[in-house]
Amino acid sequence: MISRRNFLSILFVSCFALIGWLNFVPTASALGGKLPPINQPAPLFTLPTNSGDGEISLSDLRGKWVVLYFYPKDFTPGCTIEARRFQQDLPKYLEKNTQIIGVSADDVSSHAEFCDSEGLVFPLLADTTGAVSKAYGSWMSFISTRHTFIIDPQGVLRETFVKVNPTIHSQEVLSRLEELQKATAS
Repeated sequence: MISRRNFLSILFVSCFALIGWLNFVPTASALGGKLPPINQPAPLFTLPTNSGDGEISLSDLRGKWVVLYFYPKDFTPGCTIEARRFQQDLPKYLEKNTQIIGVSADDVSSHAEFCDSEGLVFPLLADTTGAVSKAYGSWMSFISTRHTFIIDPQGVLRETFVKVNPTIHSQEVLSRLEELQKATAS
Protein backbone atom coordinates (compact mmCIF):
# COMPACT_ATOMS: atom_id res chain seq x y z
CA MET A 1 0.00 0.00 0.00
CA ILE A 2 1.31 3.43 -0.93
CA SER A 3 1.44 6.11 1.76
CA ARG A 4 -0.38 9.42 1.38
CA ARG A 5 2.94 11.31 1.29
CA ASN A 6 4.37 9.07 -1.45
CA PHE A 7 1.15 9.28 -3.46
CA LEU A 8 1.17 13.09 -3.32
CA SER A 9 4.84 13.21 -4.25
CA ILE A 10 4.30 10.92 -7.23
CA LEU A 11 1.25 12.92 -8.32
CA PHE A 12 3.17 16.19 -7.99
CA VAL A 13 6.15 14.95 -10.01
CA SER A 14 3.83 13.45 -12.63
CA CYS A 15 2.10 16.81 -13.14
CA PHE A 16 5.43 18.53 -13.80
CA ALA A 17 6.49 15.71 -16.13
CA LEU A 18 3.24 16.16 -18.08
CA ILE A 19 3.83 19.91 -18.34
CA GLY A 20 7.34 19.22 -19.65
CA TRP A 21 6.05 16.61 -22.06
CA LEU A 22 3.59 19.14 -23.48
CA ASN A 23 6.62 21.38 -24.09
CA PHE A 24 5.21 24.09 -21.86
CA VAL A 25 8.08 26.49 -21.11
CA PRO A 26 6.72 29.52 -19.27
CA THR A 27 8.70 32.66 -18.58
CA ALA A 28 9.55 33.60 -14.99
CA SER A 29 6.84 36.23 -14.87
CA ALA A 30 4.23 33.87 -16.34
CA LEU A 31 5.27 31.02 -14.07
CA GLY A 32 5.09 32.82 -10.77
CA GLY A 33 3.79 36.31 -11.50
CA LYS A 34 5.44 39.70 -11.24
CA LEU A 35 8.55 39.76 -9.06
CA PRO A 36 8.95 42.58 -6.53
CA PRO A 37 11.56 45.16 -7.58
CA ILE A 38 15.15 45.00 -6.36
CA ASN A 39 16.34 47.87 -4.09
CA GLN A 40 12.79 48.56 -2.92
CA PRO A 41 11.13 47.55 0.37
CA ALA A 42 10.33 43.84 0.35
CA PRO A 43 6.63 42.96 0.62
CA LEU A 44 5.69 42.61 4.28
CA PHE A 45 4.15 39.41 5.58
CA THR A 46 3.07 37.53 8.66
CA LEU A 47 2.61 33.77 8.36
CA PRO A 48 2.15 30.82 10.73
CA THR A 49 5.14 28.59 11.41
CA ASN A 50 5.81 25.29 13.09
CA SER A 51 8.41 26.88 15.39
CA GLY A 52 8.61 29.67 17.95
CA ASP A 53 5.55 31.74 18.82
CA GLY A 54 3.44 30.41 15.98
CA GLU A 55 3.90 33.34 13.55
CA ILE A 56 6.78 35.15 11.91
CA SER A 57 6.61 38.61 10.37
CA LEU A 58 9.23 40.15 8.13
CA SER A 59 9.13 43.23 10.36
CA ASP A 60 10.21 41.05 13.32
CA LEU A 61 13.49 40.37 11.50
CA ARG A 62 14.67 43.97 11.09
CA GLY A 63 18.36 44.21 11.87
CA LYS A 64 19.06 40.82 10.25
CA TRP A 65 19.63 39.75 6.68
CA VAL A 66 16.88 37.39 5.51
CA VAL A 67 17.06 34.62 2.93
CA LEU A 68 13.43 33.99 2.03
CA TYR A 69 13.04 30.94 -0.14
CA PHE A 70 9.83 29.67 -1.69
CA TYR A 71 9.51 25.99 -2.59
CA PRO A 72 6.73 23.80 -3.99
CA LYS A 73 6.13 21.00 -1.47
CA ASP A 74 7.46 19.33 1.66
CA PHE A 75 8.94 15.85 1.17
CA THR A 76 9.48 16.15 -2.59
CA PRO A 77 12.98 15.35 -3.88
CA GLY A 78 14.12 18.85 -5.00
CA CYS A 79 12.60 20.58 -1.99
CA THR A 80 14.20 18.11 0.39
CA ILE A 81 17.64 18.59 -1.20
CA GLU A 82 17.27 22.38 -1.07
CA ALA A 83 16.22 22.35 2.59
CA ARG A 84 19.06 19.98 3.53
CA ARG A 85 21.61 22.27 1.85
CA PHE A 86 20.30 25.34 3.69
CA GLN A 87 20.43 23.37 6.96
CA GLN A 88 23.97 22.19 6.21
CA ASP A 89 25.09 25.78 5.59
CA LEU A 90 23.07 27.29 8.46
CA PRO A 91 26.14 28.00 10.67
CA LYS A 92 27.63 30.09 7.83
CA TYR A 93 24.39 32.06 7.50
CA LEU A 94 24.22 32.63 11.25
CA GLU A 95 27.80 33.99 11.19
CA LYS A 96 26.55 36.51 8.63
CA ASN A 97 23.61 37.62 10.83
CA THR A 98 21.19 35.97 8.40
CA GLN A 99 17.87 34.22 9.02
CA ILE A 100 16.81 31.45 6.61
CA ILE A 101 13.05 31.16 6.09
CA GLY A 102 11.29 28.65 3.85
CA VAL A 103 7.77 29.23 2.51
CA SER A 104 5.35 26.84 0.83
CA ALA A 105 1.62 26.23 0.61
CA ASP A 106 1.91 23.25 2.95
CA ASP A 107 0.27 23.61 6.36
CA VAL A 108 2.02 23.93 9.71
CA SER A 109 1.59 20.20 10.50
CA SER A 110 3.31 19.20 7.27
CA HIS A 111 6.13 21.66 7.99
CA ALA A 112 6.56 20.25 11.52
CA GLU A 113 6.78 16.70 10.16
CA PHE A 114 9.20 17.80 7.41
CA CYS A 115 11.45 19.63 9.90
CA ASP A 116 11.46 16.63 12.26
CA SER A 117 12.16 14.23 9.40
CA GLU A 118 15.04 16.29 7.96
CA GLY A 119 16.45 17.82 11.15
CA LEU A 120 15.67 21.37 10.02
CA VAL A 121 16.03 24.05 12.69
CA PHE A 122 15.13 27.12 10.61
CA PRO A 123 11.46 28.10 10.31
CA LEU A 124 9.14 27.03 7.52
CA LEU A 125 6.09 29.25 6.98
CA ALA A 126 2.65 28.05 5.89
CA ASP A 127 1.34 30.18 3.01
CA THR A 128 -1.77 28.05 2.50
CA THR A 129 -3.68 30.77 0.60
CA GLY A 130 -0.70 31.77 -1.54
CA ALA A 131 -1.04 35.45 -0.61
CA VAL A 132 2.63 35.95 0.30
CA SER A 133 3.83 33.80 -2.60
CA LYS A 134 1.75 35.99 -4.93
CA ALA A 135 3.25 39.17 -3.43
CA TYR A 136 6.70 37.78 -4.25
CA GLY A 137 5.75 36.58 -7.76
CA SER A 138 6.19 33.00 -6.62
CA TRP A 139 2.73 31.45 -6.98
CA MET A 140 1.48 28.99 -9.56
CA SER A 141 -2.14 27.84 -9.14
CA PHE A 142 -1.82 25.93 -5.87
CA ILE A 143 1.91 25.83 -5.09
CA SER A 144 4.80 28.19 -4.51
CA THR A 145 7.44 28.22 -7.23
CA ARG A 146 11.13 27.82 -6.43
CA HIS A 147 12.33 31.41 -5.96
CA THR A 148 14.68 32.93 -3.37
CA PHE A 149 15.06 36.50 -2.15
CA ILE A 150 17.76 38.20 -0.10
CA ILE A 151 16.43 41.01 2.08
CA ASP A 152 18.76 43.39 3.92
CA PRO A 153 18.49 44.38 7.62
CA GLN A 154 16.38 47.44 6.71
CA GLY A 155 13.81 45.29 4.89
CA VAL A 156 14.97 46.18 1.37
CA LEU A 157 14.97 43.47 -1.30
CA ARG A 158 18.56 43.12 -2.59
CA GLU A 159 18.57 39.97 -4.75
CA THR A 160 16.21 37.58 -6.52
CA PHE A 161 16.92 34.04 -7.71
CA VAL A 162 14.40 32.51 -10.13
CA LYS A 163 16.40 29.74 -11.81
CA VAL A 164 17.23 27.58 -8.83
CA ASN A 165 19.20 24.33 -8.84
CA PRO A 166 18.43 22.89 -5.37
CA THR A 167 21.74 21.03 -5.18
CA ILE A 168 23.97 24.13 -5.39
CA HIS A 169 21.53 26.89 -4.52
CA SER A 170 22.57 27.48 -0.91
CA GLN A 171 26.17 28.03 -1.99
CA GLU A 172 25.02 30.50 -4.69
CA VAL A 173 22.98 32.40 -2.11
CA LEU A 174 25.88 32.44 0.38
CA SER A 175 28.22 33.81 -2.26
CA ARG A 176 25.82 36.57 -3.28
CA LEU A 177 25.02 37.39 0.35
CA GLU A 178 28.74 37.86 1.04
CA GLU A 179 29.03 40.21 -1.95
CA LEU A 180 26.03 42.24 -0.82
CA GLN A 181 27.30 42.47 2.74
CA LYS A 182 30.73 43.65 1.58
CA ALA A 183 29.13 46.27 -0.67
CA THR A 184 27.01 47.67 2.18
CA ALA A 185 29.96 47.68 4.60
CA SER A 186 32.03 49.88 2.27
